[in-house]
Amino acid sequence: QVQLVESGGGLVPAGDSLRLSCAASGRTFSSYAMAWFRQVPGKEREFVAAITASGDSTRYADSVKGRFTISRDNAKNTVFLRMNSLKPEDTAGYYCAARGTSFQAMGNTPMWYNYWGQGTQVTVSS
Repeated sequence: QVQLVESGGGLVPAGDSLRLSCAASGRTFSSYAMAWFRQVPGKEREFVAAITASGDSTRYADSVKGRFTISRDNAKNTVFLRMNSLKPEDTAGYYCAARGTSFQAMGNTPMWYNYWGQGTQVTVSS
């Protein structure tokens, strides 16, 4: 079992940056692939970025590639999402997700993950 708590969201103007954090409970954080998804009301949850358990491989949605960076600190049980050059279309609730895996795997669909945080709101004004 792992519990996830996101933080770092807020209201920023377009072009600004934010860094989201997701703190995980448990002693096996380094065995979990982690990801960020986002969702706006009335739409499906959308993949943003993922990172393998070891942190040596990442994956991004085309819409954020080159602007967002996912990283993790296994010693602090935390995964981060650095978001630069924010756009109004990045406005959404951002959710942290986890799945325990013994392989260097990471998914890009919500169904692949079995633990979720409560989310943090990011609003980008134009």
